[in-house]
Amino acid sequence: MRVRHVAAASGAAAAVVLGAAPLAAAAPLVPAKPYATVVSPTGLNERQYPSTDSSVVGTLHYRDQVGVRCKVRAQDTAGNDVWYLLRNKAAWISARYADLTGTVPYCKDARQGPSTLSAQAENAMG
Repeated sequence: MRVRHVAAASGAAAAVVLGAAPLAAAAPLVPAKPYATVVSPTGLNERQYPSTDSSVVGTLHYRDQVGVRCKVRAQDTAGNDVWYLLRNKAAWISARYADLTGTVPYCKDARQGPSTLSAQAENAMG
């Protein structure tokens, strides 16, 4: 393998490998629609129920994308009372801190088959 040293603009030396296959940048996986993208720079807590009084069961980072199953109107969070139920986890996120891509039904309209949610979560769905 041949290596050529090239001076970078900052004056530091950088090694360039010649003849090596280019590294492909891994594209981030985008979930199927509907999905939410976290827009809060500090991230977003996943909650057991659609309320900030509910236990935190996970966290999402800024610009994370997560599949959304359905939505409910619940506790108002900074002027937004919509909460999304995640598709692959029994957890809720506030719509105030997430941008939605696609159309998400209200949870009362989205029930299909047996649920893996607790009775309390089912009640929150309406």
